[in-house]
Amino acid sequence: MVNTSDKRSLGAFILKAASLPEELWQNRSLIWKLARNDFKTRFAGSYLGIFWAFVQPVITIVLYWFVFAVALPQRAAAVRGGIEIPYILWLIAGIVPWFFFSEALGSGAGALLEYNFLVKKVVFKISILPIIKIVSALFVHAFFVVFVLILYSCYGLFPDVYTLQIIYYSFCMFVLVLGVSYVTCSVMVFFRDLGQIINIVLQVGIWATPILWNIDTLNPRWHWVFKLNPMFYIVQGYRQSLIDKKWFFESPGLTAYFWLLTIIIFIFGAHIFRRLKVHFADVL
Repeated sequence: MVNTSDKRSLGAFILKAASLPEELWQNRSLIWKLARNDFKTRFAGSYLGIFWAFVQPVITIVLYWFVFAVALPQRAAAVRGGIEIPYILWLIAGIVPWFFFSEALGSGAGALLEYNFLVKKVVFKISILPIIKIVSALFVHAFFVVFVLILYSCYGLFPDVYTLQIIYYSFCMFVLVLGVSYVTCSVMVFFRDLGQIINIVLQVGIWATPILWNIDTLNPRWHWVFKLNPMFYIVQGYRQSLIDKKWFFESPGLTAYFWLLTIIIFIFGAHIFRRLKVHFADVL
C-alpha cells in the first residue's frame, strides 16, 4: 500500500508540474512578442533574411522526391484503398511535421544557452524561454502547412473537414516537443554534448518514424515497435487527415498511448526544469 506521505509527495509533484502551463498562459503576450523577435533576428544581417528559413526544408523535400520518385520510380506512389497517391504528396504529409519537430527540438534544447543573459535576471520567468523557440519554429510550420494544402489542391485533393485535424495534430506535437525541450534545455546547461546527441537522434528518427518509407511494407508483427515512437502518431495523423480521410478517434489505443506518454514527459520535464533552474545562473 502507498502511505500518506508518498501520496502527498506525488500530489505535490503533480501540482508543481501543473502550475507550469498556468505560468506560460499568464505570460502569453510576452511569449508571443519574444517569439516574433526571435524569428526576425534569427537571420538578421543576411541579404535574404527570413527567406533562408524556408530554403533548406524545400531543398530537402525536392531531394527526397528526386531520389525516391525519379531515381527509384518503383517507390513513386503510396496505395490508399487501391488508389495510387503520388509519392510527393505522401512524402510531404509526413516530412512537414518532422521539420517542425526537429527544428523546435533543436532550438528549444539550446534556449537557455542562447538566452543566458535573461537566465541571470532574477525577475525574469525563464520557464518561457523554451516555448519562445518552439513558437518561433511554428511560424515556418504554418507556412509549410499552407504550402501542403496548395500542393494537394493542385493534384485535385482539396481541403475538407478532415483537414482541420492538422490543427489538432500540430497541438499534439507542440505539447510533446515542449515537454521534451524542458528536459533537454535543463540538461544541456550542464552537458553541452547533448546537442550533438540530439542531432544524431533526429537523423535516426526520420527513418525510424517512418517518414520516407511505408510501414505497410514491413512485417506487421514489428509495427508495434515503431508505434512506440510518439512522432509516429503525428505523422500518421497528418497522412490520415490529408490522404486516408480518417478521424483521430478511429485509433483510440494509439491516441490514448500518445497522450499518456506526452503528459508523463511534460510532467517529468517540468519537474527536472524546476529542480535544476536554481543552478542555471551559476553554470551559465
